[in-house]
Amino acid sequence: MESDESNSVAGGKTQEISVPPVEGVAGGGTSYGWVDGGLQGSSLGTSVIDPAKVHSTDLLHVWSMPSTANVSQQEAPRPLEHVNLLAARNERESFQIALRPKVSWISSGIAGPVQIQCTDLCSSSGDRLVVGQSVTLRRVVPMLGVPDALVPIDPLCPQINLLPGETSAIWVSLNVPCGQQPGLYEGEIFITATRAETDSRAESLPKSERYQLYRELRTCLDITESRDCSTPEEMVQRLTSTSTTLKRMLVLPAFQDCQENNGLGDMMDEDVMNNVAVRVKLSLTVWDFTLPLTPSLPAVFGISETVIEDRFCLEHGTKGWYDALDDHFRWLLQYRISPFFCRWGDSMRILAYTCPWPADHPKAKEYYSDPRLAAYAVPYAPILSCTDAARNSLRREVDILKTEAHWSKAYFYLWDEPLNMEQYEVIRNISNELRTYTPDVRILTTYYAGPSGSELAPSTFEAFAKVPNVLRPHTQIFCTSEWVLGTREDLVKDIIAELRPELGEVIADSLLVNF
Repeated sequence: MESDESNSVAGGKTQEISVPPVEGVAGGGTSYGWVDGGLQGSSLGTSVIDPAKVHSTDLLHVWSMPSTANVSQQEAPRPLEHVNLLAARNERESFQIALRPKVSWISSGIAGPVQIQCTDLCSSSGDRLVVGQSVTLRRVVPMLGVPDALVPIDPLCPQINLLPGETSAIWVSLNVPCGQQPGLYEGEIFITATRAETDSRAESLPKSERYQLYRELRTCLDITESRDCSTPEEMVQRLTSTSTTLKRMLVLPAFQDCQENNGLGDMMDEDVMNNVAVRVKLSLTVWDFTLPLTPSLPAVFGISETVIEDRFCLEHGTKGWYDALDDHFRWLLQYRISPFFCRWGDSMRILAYTCPWPADHPKAKEYYSDPRLAAYAVPYAPILSCTDAARNSLRREVDILKTEAHWSKAYFYLWDEPLNMEQYEVIRNISNELRTYTPDVRILTTYYAGPSGSELAPSTFEAFAKVPNVLRPHTQIFCTSEWVLGTREDLVKDIIAELRPELGEVIADSLLVNF
């Protein structure tokens, strides 16, 4: 990253302010050098600060951080740098913008509101990465004090509130489409301290003007949503009418200060045009190659269906239930993660499945054929019900799937962390059943210890390493957690040494969450 000196006070237009030290930086005190209502010891005294007349660099620290960093609420400020990123087509790159107030500029319990706006990223040839499509902004929200949730920022009101003495972070993601032209793309992100009333601008419109906007928008929707046009001429007439309505809306007083060519391309506010904002320069080099749609690493992510039912108050098998699973499926796929859903049976038997619909359902073809899906779990229905109907259903499911090209991605997940030889025997029996009608079946087994009651090895660690010998040929994907290894890195080599790659055996790290 490069130092960016362009964020200092520009053109002598801002007021001189004595910025107090921040705790943890230059010996700041526990009150962070300010009180609500103004600065301590500054030339402003207790007067209220007008952010429209003060450069935002005098009110808050802004700096960039990599996506791999955990930006804590007490993260210390750093110099602002030019952000340079590299990405292939069909790749996502992210970084963070950290914000920490120097002072409070309003008289409530927060330091003040900040507006975040971004331009499209443009290349010299005129190609673009469009904000809202390829460029997204989200706020990093801590969970139990740890930076975790990424909450979308409303593009119509891209504003957050900063708290005194706390660092906040904005997560910026750049998604490069498969068809994007290679080259250097450049843009800027504008961080602007604003007045408290900014977030209520829409409410400040006169009621008559808001009603007119609503009525005109409703008219446009009524015209365009109609599907009963009998002739192309009627469709042209409808589009012409919609265009006229939209032009009438643009001349309303609410839009009188918006200019089509204001130099930024996406109608930034007047305070940005006056160089009051902190400007974060952003460059992305798009390479001339494309990542494959199907990830080379078949990362799978387990989601408990019962948690979804409880959290969203959904009844199993209803339309809302199917919709919720569908949303989770599509959400994870966009991050190159192959999801599966699960429900526990007796002991630690587990019904794991990627698609909630049977294999002969149209939605199933859509799920299993999605090129972004690297691996999928086939439901072993007898886990929950050992009836003939369940076994026949399983057989029919496998017969359909194994005729498809995507069958090489299929696996069965039957038991979550077996503990003793009896449970290991259940896995072997199920495997033998499946192999009678699909010899190329792949079974995933999670484990964190060797089976109790066996004489595999003299110690727990050695017994753990010998698990592949117990489950061969009934498991091909051996899935364990790194916490089991502790500091025994030498055990990794011992585990791998027990595998038979020529039989398709692999080792994987497990991740199953109640999400």
